[in-house]
Amino acid sequence: MIVLKAAQEKFLAALQAVSGIVERRHTLPILANVLIRKTGASIEFTTSDLEIQVRTVAELGGDSTNFATTVGARKLIDILRSMPADQTVTLSATQSKLTLAGGKSRFTLQTMPADDFPLVQESADFGPVFSVPQKALRGLVAQVHFAMAVHDIRYYLNGILFVAEGKSLTLVATDGHRLALAQATLETDIPKQEVILPRKTVLELQRLLKDDDTPIEMRFAPNQAKFSFAGMEFVTKLVEGKFPDYNRVIPKNHKNKVTLGRAPLLSSLQRAAILTSEKFKGVRVNIEPGTLRIASSNAEQEEAMEELEIDYGGDAIEIGFNVTYLIDALTNMGQEMVTMELQDTNSSALITVPDQAGFKYVVMPMRI
Repeated sequence: MIVLKAAQEKFLAALQAVSGIVERRHTLPILANVLIRKTGASIEFTTSDLEIQVRTVAELGGDSTNFATTVGARKLIDILRSMPADQTVTLSATQSKLTLAGGKSRFTLQTMPADDFPLVQESADFGPVFSVPQKALRGLVAQVHFAMAVHDIRYYLNGILFVAEGKSLTLVATDGHRLALAQATLETDIPKQEVILPRKTVLELQRLLKDDDTPIEMRFAPNQAKFSFAGMEFVTKLVEGKFPDYNRVIPKNHKNKVTLGRAPLLSSLQRAAILTSEKFKGVRVNIEPGTLRIASSNAEQEEAMEELEIDYGGDAIEIGFNVTYLIDALTNMGQEMVTMELQDTNSSALITVPDQAGFKYVVMPMRI
């Protein structure tokens, strides 16, 4: 039977949408496969790593019969990628094999039974559904994702906290040295819900979200989150544990403020970072009326000095930072201007954006 007959680019797009979570090496070989389920004219592609499950539905021609199987996802994608984009490809099934044909090329692939594919058991107690434009969620994730911890033993830091309450959605990430917070407004009032999405889920969402106004629907359960958008369904386990009280970390009354151009500050930090050592990424920031200086040095006694003119009339402060933490934040912001709020040498700095109350970035000082 002919499972599908469509242009290479349409088939490839559907497969690529679900294949980001597929591991090449897995203790369960079937998890390297994509589940293909044909129901009438529509065809469903599903992948899973036991913690995340991604599903998309497409209309790709072929016989209007019911059929299901699983086949190696990466292998299928590699073959399709090697074919011309406008070529019509046919996927047909015989016994325990699938044959992919296009032009004068033919590939016969081994399959595994669809019944053996371990689907994620969906939670029975999801909270109320709410939605934001994909563009808005993509923007929020971009503003905080870099502050997630990587392989921290405090596993609740290896992800992003989502807090939906009233008419606001807040995303927070921290690795214990810095914290990023971004907020968006929801259309409807919803009761307070807090979940921690795992790092892999966040990175996959970031890959899939489009930069447009089509809505993404979200639902949270005690142990799961579910996202539906643009013909995709994304179900993920959550990180268990108690996220730190982020409100206590955000400085409230820093008296010294300076607003300056994001791009010149970022360029100066990037240049100063060249002469920091691999292990010790520290830079000294001196701020005084009219001037901001950035200095770095390394074990070879090499030094870099950058100077920026600023509109500032507050206290003279010398403070050390891990330069990577500042560069990460500035790189992931698109605004022209940023505001830096400081108290003294030993207090954390707060970076915000003028006219955008929903973004806050806190970075701890570093002894230099």
